[in-house]
Amino acid sequence: MLPEDIVKSLMMKFEHLHAKKTWGETSLFFNPENKSPNGAYFLTLKESDGENDKASGLNRADIFRVSFGISPTSFENLFGPKPPRPAKGGVVETGHDFTHTNHLMPHPIYAWMNWVQILNPSTETWESMQELIQESYQLAKTRFEKR
Repeated sequence: MLPEDIVKSLMMKFEHLHAKKTWGETSLFFNPENKSPNGAYFLTLKESDGENDKASGLNRADIFRVSFGISPTSFENLFGPKPPRPAKGGVVETGHDFTHTNHLMPHPIYAWMNWVQILNPSTETWESMQELIQESYQLAKTRFEKR
């Protein structure tokens, strides 16, 4: 799968999404009628390392990362207790190889917020994650509605 295919499929599947490109990243927000400047984060696609975000090795050729938040219960069921927040520029300690492709794992920086990542998901892996993607969308919708 390619990043643009993922964005296109999500924009078609879910209502009220707004895509914003900044800093080598496409962020998808739940934002009905663009009622707020951005809305509530739903999912991000990142294609290059940032100053404080190099653990996934996104500067490798044709590597991209899909990241999204899931519920604390889902996170714990998949990975055990969430790790503490890392220091600025640091990485969470989970024992994962954050450069591994096509494997869902905690986000190297935002796992403490129940975010997960996958680098270059295959079509099959992407399809197997749709329940978690739906959960992430619902969480974004709920956060938006609480504002």
